[in-house]
Amino acid sequence: MAMTDPLGDMLTRIRNGQRAKKDSVLSPASKLRANVLEVLQREGYIRGFSDDTSGKHPQLRIELKYFEGEPAIKHVARVSKPGRRVYSGSKELPVVRNGLGITIVSTPKGVLSDAEARSQNVGGEVLAEVF
Repeated sequence: MAMTDPLGDMLTRIRNGQRAKKDSVLSPASKLRANVLEVLQREGYIRGFSDDTSGKHPQLRIELKYFEGEPAIKHVARVSKPGRRVYSGSKELPVVRNGLGITIVSTPKGVLSDAEARSQNVGGEVLAEVF
């Protein structure tokens, strides 16, 4: 059966991996997933990610980050889902936990965090929220 929400699947793998105290998790590779991981790395929520081509299909190895034994990501949720897409202008981008978290937005200028999208004055599809 085909996967209907690949990005949601990757976020769930990250959430489950951190609850299980894993060092890294694997996720099938795609450009959108890699762009979302770049935002998470820039904002300091993951240590990094790399391509893993050892198997039949290309995958992304995501290095999870912990601080004093606690996961760096307390909450990660998909906002725009296949059944209900959520779009927002640059002025109406949601603020997560009074600015302590980030919203990941797919814009015409690429996948950006909410702060980057506001500074570049672009809106788009609200992909996920992280804190």
